[in-house]
Amino acid sequence: MNAKLTSKQTAKTKSTPAAAVSAQSVLEQLQSNNVNFLRLQFTDILGRAKNIEVPRSQFEKALSGGVMFDGSTVQGFTRIEESDMLLQPDLATFLIYPAFSREEGERGQVARLICDVLLPSGEPFPGDPRFVLKRQIARATELGYTLFAGTEPEFFLFERGADGRGTTLTNDQAGYFDLAPIDKGERIRREITNKLFEMGFEIEGAHHEAAPGQHEIDFRYQDALATADAISTFKFVVKRVALEYGLLASFLPKPVAAVNGSGLHTHLSLFKNGQNAFYDAAGEFELSDTALHFIGGLLEHAPQMCAVTNPLVNSYKRLVPGFEAPVNVAWSTSNRSALVRVPAKRGNSTRAEFRLPDPSCNPYLALSLMLAAGLDGIAQKTTPPPAIQRNIYQMTVREKRHHRVRELPRDLHDALDDLERSSVMAEALGDHALEHYLRAKRAEWRTYSAVVHPWELAQYLDLV
Repeated sequence: MNAKLTSKQTAKTKSTPAAAVSAQSVLEQLQSNNVNFLRLQFTDILGRAKNIEVPRSQFEKALSGGVMFDGSTVQGFTRIEESDMLLQPDLATFLIYPAFSREEGERGQVARLICDVLLPSGEPFPGDPRFVLKRQIARATELGYTLFAGTEPEFFLFERGADGRGTTLTNDQAGYFDLAPIDKGERIRREITNKLFEMGFEIEGAHHEAAPGQHEIDFRYQDALATADAISTFKFVVKRVALEYGLLASFLPKPVAAVNGSGLHTHLSLFKNGQNAFYDAAGEFELSDTALHFIGGLLEHAPQMCAVTNPLVNSYKRLVPGFEAPVNVAWSTSNRSALVRVPAKRGNSTRAEFRLPDPSCNPYLALSLMLAAGLDGIAQKTTPPPAIQRNIYQMTVREKRHHRVRELPRDLHDALDDLERSSVMAEALGDHALEHYLRAKRAEWRTYSAVVHPWELAQYLDLV
């Protein structure tokens, strides 16, 4: 798909058509709800949410797409000599934040719009992660498919030190599904859930996770663009509520050794003509050929997308045996040691759970590559290896070879090499996003590699 896809072409991929929400209706909501500030939110290449906040006097200008910013100051955007960019609000993403503190409520409401980044010519900026995803959605739409995704974001709650900085001291010692008073995060999870409800999220469940201080809040599946928008908003809300309780909420994949890390398990399904294209009552495991080929594509390209779905040096501390995170490229309809698991429900609930991503990823780029991998599997009619229903962690090397089980990259350096070699992933990201992403991540790896870590001193200092 060509990176020069136009704004007119991408508009049809939105979950709520722009025409369904007018600038005038948004302006009326801003006025009637005593909103004093409007945040124009966008995302940099690494997935960090950015915003320009405008006061009431600038609302009409902002809604018309007239707010410009310096793109050269944003990671992965552009050079200083071509820095001017426009923020075009997606009116369907309008919401009003709940007050996170009494002082905020007294100062008036704050609202938010997620924006597409445009060039001064009005064309989409090819390095905008949201545009990268919209391009893949447009490709799926041309084939008659709509991608739906539901995510299970996990995070830790940590105590803050006397200086206000975060620590890795958890605020409880609870485990899976524990209750208060062992689970000391119960009240905070409820507060987060209530705030998300106020903002229109459909929450399906919330619970304590396996590790001390670790939590999960699941929200209902949506189309891919709405899901990526929701993840970005979710992370902000979690961190903001935790701050009010004097805690640090962290989405770092593996902040504490010897316990489970945090994942972003993503449930994927394609719909066609209003029906789940993954379901076939007559197929093996009641899965259609489309589902099997999509799964085949995910497995085929998992090592190549790993640098995006698992983007940090720390991400690969999570991807080790024994902590319920995938290590090998395999799929199953039962066990959770597989990279792709097909949950038991069928019919319109038929889906593939992709267990690779972690919550530090850029959700727009990650979903773009998942969709690109699945669509390539469909196009190439990729047949996955036989499903493995046993614990893959306990299989020998010979057994893994027999079952065509490959390993994922072991560190960010190897993952970046795999990404750079993949024509499918390169086409999905586009030249601009790929170049700037690789540049930023290569620099991150070089910095990490030059640091002397405490483990090295403890292990070697007295011995050599």
